[in-house]
Amino acid sequence: MRIVITGATGNIGSALLRRLTADGEHDLVGVVRRPPGPAEPYDAVAWHPADLTEVQPAELAEAFRGADAVVHLAWGFQPSHREDYLEELGVGGTRRVIAAVRAAGVPHLVHMSSVGAYSPKRDDVPVDESWPTGGVQTSMYSRHKSTAERLLDGLERDAPELVVSRMRPGIVGQRDAGSALLRYGLPALVPGGLLRHVPVVPLDRGLAIPMVHSDDVADAVTRVLGARAPGAFNLAAPPAAVTAQDIADALGARLVHVPSAVLRAAVSASWHARVQPLDPGWIDMGFAVPLLDTTRAQSELGWSPATDSRAVLLETIEGMQDAAAGSSPVLRPRSVVGTVARAVRRGPVSSRRTP
Repeated sequence: MRIVITGATGNIGSALLRRLTADGEHDLVGVVRRPPGPAEPYDAVAWHPADLTEVQPAELAEAFRGADAVVHLAWGFQPSHREDYLEELGVGGTRRVIAAVRAAGVPHLVHMSSVGAYSPKRDDVPVDESWPTGGVQTSMYSRHKSTAERLLDGLERDAPELVVSRMRPGIVGQRDAGSALLRYGLPALVPGGLLRHVPVVPLDRGLAIPMVHSDDVADAVTRVLGARAPGAFNLAAPPAAVTAQDIADALGARLVHVPSAVLRAAVSASWHARVQPLDPGWIDMGFAVPLLDTTRAQSELGWSPATDSRAVLLETIEGMQDAAAGSSPVLRPRSVVGTVARAVRRGPVSSRRTP
């Protein structure tokens, strides 16, 4: 099977390549802004450099031509002070991918959506794929994921012969994403090792979020590709909720209850002051997203996550503590010295155009 993957070197993309290259049965093309070096699993992929904020659909169509499927993973998390760029990458990039898929006659599009596309929850009862995808409007990430879902709605109306699959995972983690997560969420001067010495975790005790391992997401995508299965699929590992207490336990710290409104105010003030790169919309989304009912993925795809959600959390936190990394530009190692040097040369990650 010829498969083209946008964003093939990130958290989910690296896991998907590990899975697909292990099968040894596929012709793989990666569309990324910064192609990786010749290391596994990237050395088994033909690379097509393209910036989805500006590439023309006709150029993408050439990369897509002859593909049995396109898996669209590319998305952005920084610079959080440049919503225009993030929207052009996420929403604009999805629009360009859709146009190129149609122009190239690709029969199957797999889009990596998110739990963040869903409208706010009413309670902690897991929801199925029929839950509205109106997003959390105070979160940039959530708004953009919701808008991308509307583009897919239009594609299904206009091209009913094309199979459209929408993957909606919870928070996706793995050890090798540690350095990337540090860059996205911590100030440049804070070393990952400091996370081993956190005495208290100030969080609202009501926090409950779904998590899933990147390898399990890759497994679901592989199953969708093989079955050419249309529609949306929730992906989350049991237990359904990772809680504030779970986070404190994973850090070996004491949970201190701080109401979400107070936490948001602190994050907002520090983000506006450019002290740290995490925008307050992530706090809003974290307390609003629903838990996920994964019955459809289990029954129609035969999918069952191999790693439970608390193990995903622990592995991800340990990866952050160790500044674990992969060999791609997206998953590159993070060090305080290197991060500060980049900030001096190009500005903080939350403001520079190409983090």
